[in-house]
Amino acid sequence: MRSREPWRLPAGQSRAVPFLQAAVLFAALCIFARSAALVLAAFLAAPVPAAQTLLHLGQQAVESRAAAASAESVPEAASVPPEQETAAPVQTGVERYFVALQPDEARPADAGTVTEQQFGQGSGEKYIPCGAGSIKNNTRQTAADIAAEVVQPLPFAIEKDSAAPQVLIMHTHATEDYRLSAGLWFAPGDGARSTDRSINMCAVGRVMADTLNAAGICTLHDETLNDYPSYTGSYANSRAVVQQYLAQYPSIKVVLDVHRDAIERENGTRCAPVCSIDGRQAAQVMIICGCDNGTSVQLPAWRQNLRFAAAWERSMEEKYPGFTRPVLFSYRFYNQDLTTGSLLIEIGGHGNNLNEALYAGYLAAQGLADALLS
Repeated sequence: MRSREPWRLPAGQSRAVPFLQAAVLFAALCIFARSAALVLAAFLAAPVPAAQTLLHLGQQAVESRAAAASAESVPEAASVPPEQETAAPVQTGVERYFVALQPDEARPADAGTVTEQQFGQGSGEKYIPCGAGSIKNNTRQTAADIAAEVVQPLPFAIEKDSAAPQVLIMHTHATEDYRLSAGLWFAPGDGARSTDRSINMCAVGRVMADTLNAAGICTLHDETLNDYPSYTGSYANSRAVVQQYLAQYPSIKVVLDVHRDAIERENGTRCAPVCSIDGRQAAQVMIICGCDNGTSVQLPAWRQNLRFAAAWERSMEEKYPGFTRPVLFSYRFYNQDLTTGSLLIEIGGHGNNLNEALYAGYLAAQGLADALLS
């Protein structure tokens, strides 16, 4: 067996000498970085313990330098030029409402096709500027008359943090729904109508109501399926619902009828109005405001509703550029005679997927909160 006896020093030699020699050599190693030469010198000039000490310390120094060099090189190799980086979507809290969309593997053989388009603000004599947005005038009212009206203040005041309801969200066509595919396709019946409130207009209205309530605007959300079982009579049904709420809660100033659009090409391809906001794709939205034509459409308070539409349009488009389509100002009734804050809003269309619509509902409500509380 090998002896476990410690190294012995020559007679008369102090134990401090070899370690002093080792220290000197190690200092030289650090200063001149001549690891191999100094290791050889250590073996020649110092006793074995000193050489062993130097070898150990020298190895540690080399490993440390190698590790440091490796650590410095990693960020350099992994870095991506800023222009090539993909910004992660801003987390807003709306993510908790999102649903799992169907992957392309689930696409049926008879699936339809979807195209995407971002609609811009209009220009020309039919379009009246409204902040960063615009109003499409499909009436006989002059552009000057409309331009003068849209700069007027809101005809009502919202009481922030009041327990009394200020806003009512409802759905004349509650069963309208969206496609559930992640890709640009839709299965037969997808994005048509459903009584499932987790995927139809009620889901979007829920996001909007929650967002407004979180902003301190007391909001009610009615989930009555006014277009089921019969589509005919939907507006008569929703009118009765709104009147009941107004009778019970006279504090309500705003009534929003939340729908979705349906844009389809002649070949059956659906068009999804889209935009990108904070790194995430959203459905574009469009406000519809009715006008009195003196005969079949009687809306004595159309000017007040138009002011409201303009304020909401300005707020959304300034806050989220590219988010809105021009306000449609036309001879439409839509029960907008019930308050001076009654509007219809289209959240995307049947070509959008549900998550795009949910995100759009959140953004529209954020813009609305700003408009009502400014």
